[in-house]
Amino acid sequence: MRFGIRELIMLTLVLAAPAASYFFVFMPQTERIQKARVEIEHKMEMLDNLRAETARTQDLMLANQQISDSIETIEARLPTDKEVDMIVRQVTDLAVASGLAQPALKSEQPVGAAGYREQPLTLTTEGTFAGFYNFLLSLEQLPRITRIPDFKVNTDAKTAETGILKIEFTLSIYFQQGGAS
Repeated sequence: MRFGIRELIMLTLVLAAPAASYFFVFMPQTERIQKARVEIEHKMEMLDNLRAETARTQDLMLANQQISDSIETIEARLPTDKEVDMIVRQVTDLAVASGLAQPALKSEQPVGAAGYREQPLTLTTEGTFAGFYNFLLSLEQLPRITRIPDFKVNTDAKTAETGILKIEFTLSIYFQQGGAS
């Protein structure tokens, strides 16, 4: 077999075809595949982040619902301004039932706040320590929200002899303005 220029050109073309296809076909295709993989990884990360945020959103919705339920429970414990007198009667009855003297009540100005009001009442009564302790325990059991921000026990020589304490305290009753509880 003769090996001439024609055969040499043919051999060069046959060997150049795979090299040319590597540079012009396979290499660009590999680059497109790499770009597609990077884009797929990026989109998968975004999808994972979206799933995490969606789960967090559902958790936040559940937390908001629980907070709303808690607020409704607390608001249910707030009487209306028309029911404050009934609570004052209950407190007076608790004091008498605990062995204290009928308390003298002095109503202060209601203090406004966001969504509720606070009615401070100054009560003055006297009785034994055990009676006052029982009164406080009974007061804690009331279904309404109350607090005692100010408390004074007046003791003197007579108190030591008789065991009767003179007590003055401020009882704050929280209530809603107007609407139903």
